[in-house]
Amino acid sequence: MNESQVFELAVDQYAIYAFIGYLVLLIGIGLYSARFSSSGISEFFIGGRKMNKMVIALSAVVSGRSAWLLLGVTGLVYTRGLSAIWAVVGYTVVELILFLTYAKKLREFSEENDCITVPDFFAERFGDKSGTLRSILLFTFLIFMVSYVSAQFVAGGKAFSSSFGIEQDTGVLLSAAIILAYTVLGGFLAVSLTDAFQAFFMIFALVLLPVIAIQDLGGWEAMINQLSIQDSALIDPFSFSVGAFIGFVGIGLGSPGNPHILSRYMAIDDPKNLKFAAAVGTFWNIVMAGGAVLIGLVGRAYFSSVESLPAADPENLYPFLAQIHLHPILFGIVIASIFAAIMSTADSQLLVAASSVVRDWYQKIIKKNEEIPQKKLVLYSRLVVVGLVIIALLFGLIAEDLVYWLVLFAWAGLGAALGPTSILALYWKATTKEGVIAGILTGTAVTIIWYFIPVLKSNMYELVPAFIAGGLATILVSKLTQK
Repeated sequence: MNESQVFELAVDQYAIYAFIGYLVLLIGIGLYSARFSSSGISEFFIGGRKMNKMVIALSAVVSGRSAWLLLGVTGLVYTRGLSAIWAVVGYTVVELILFLTYAKKLREFSEENDCITVPDFFAERFGDKSGTLRSILLFTFLIFMVSYVSAQFVAGGKAFSSSFGIEQDTGVLLSAAIILAYTVLGGFLAVSLTDAFQAFFMIFALVLLPVIAIQDLGGWEAMINQLSIQDSALIDPFSFSVGAFIGFVGIGLGSPGNPHILSRYMAIDDPKNLKFAAAVGTFWNIVMAGGAVLIGLVGRAYFSSVESLPAADPENLYPFLAQIHLHPILFGIVIASIFAAIMSTADSQLLVAASSVVRDWYQKIIKKNEEIPQKKLVLYSRLVVVGLVIIALLFGLIAEDLVYWLVLFAWAGLGAALGPTSILALYWKATTKEGVIAGILTGTAVTIIWYFIPVLKSNMYELVPAFIAGGLATILVSKLTQK
């Protein structure tokens, strides 16, 4: 199939209509949620702690995956074969454990102490009257969240470009505008409802595409035979080094440190419903991950050389395979699933970053002795979301080639800075504020340093050593500063 054929198929009117219908539904959800989210800052940022267990289950799953699952994992499996499955095993197991243990304690503590944000939790847990801990957390959030959101905008631009023949920069602008519209309108309720709605697009596409592609190839055995001819290591789940295995599984360590996932635990209506959310979330995590792995495998069976893919980029496999095997309407749904993954993460991160600025900096530090009307705080929150979108947009337009790096960098940085510190804060009474500050700074520093030293980076994903270092720093300094 040549480039002109791909372009014609991509811009088929039915595919465009299906995609436009999807966008209209998103904006409709934003409008529906606007009145509720305008009533107060708690409603805007965590849905007033009234969120349904099914919505939380689906929202937590898809907001943690982003386009990394649909584009990154499928491309990784295409390149490395079945051994890449351990990357999805890691986060699936960790998030199940979090739902069953950590989430309940965080939900109960946050309600007892009126915590709306993750910095709220840390500040209440350690009596941060000076605002030092809040300020450090705010700075950490903004560094990594802007990077993360920028990566989602750029991924949206690439998806627009490869699917509809739009200039990539124009696609980046469109992605930002769509996400901004319903996030500013509807706040957390809109974000969570759209996440749950978008989960069905992702699930449908990730299940349908590999089934049809494998059938068109001649069935399961034909796919396995083709992969075996190319390289037997492609179907061996254990064809990796020890460092690669630890790095793959270690991806799950980012989950307890990413605030857009933790905010779901704080927002559920009843802590007792977390077990149900754990079961539903884990099931769909497995289904979506399985679909991504199968797409990578069948894609490799079809295209033995990466030069066969658009721009010779493995991350283009998912939409390219869909163009070839699906009806234009179904292809429109596949493109919608990519945007669903992008938007379900970007909108959540924008809210987390905005909540840190408005709640943790403006309300709790700058105006800590003043009573501010709730509707005024919501207005400021919406304005901050707009400002963050503009900053992320400018950064994304400058750093278009760094999408994959930005996602993994942000995931690792947040996971290492907040993961071990939040776990110890919940489960170890001897944890001190000084220990948490040391853990946050150490986790952040090790993430950055490890990434920029090639010999270290090539042997292990920076999240693993940074997570361990952050945890050890928290424990050591806490022991030294215990009162």
